[in-house]
Amino acid sequence: MKTLKCDLCDVTAEGETFEAWMQALMPHYMQVHADVMKSKADLSDEEQKAEQQKWMVENKARFKTA
Repeated sequence: MKTLKCDLCDVTAEGETFEAWMQALMPHYMQVHADVMKSKADLSDEEQKAEQQKWMVENKARFKTA
C-alpha cells in the first residue's frame, strides 16, 4: 500500500495500485479542487484530453517512485 499526497495540497490518499490511489483521491479532488477542474472546462476536447494525459503520466511517475 502506498500513501501519496495530492499534487495540489497536503491531503494524502492510499492505494495498492496507481488506479486505486487515483480513485481514492478523486472525491477529494472533486470537492476541494473543483476550481482547477472548472478552469479546464473552456479548453477544447483535445486540450482537455492532453491535460488529463499529462496529469496521468506525471502522477503515475510519482506513484511508481513512492
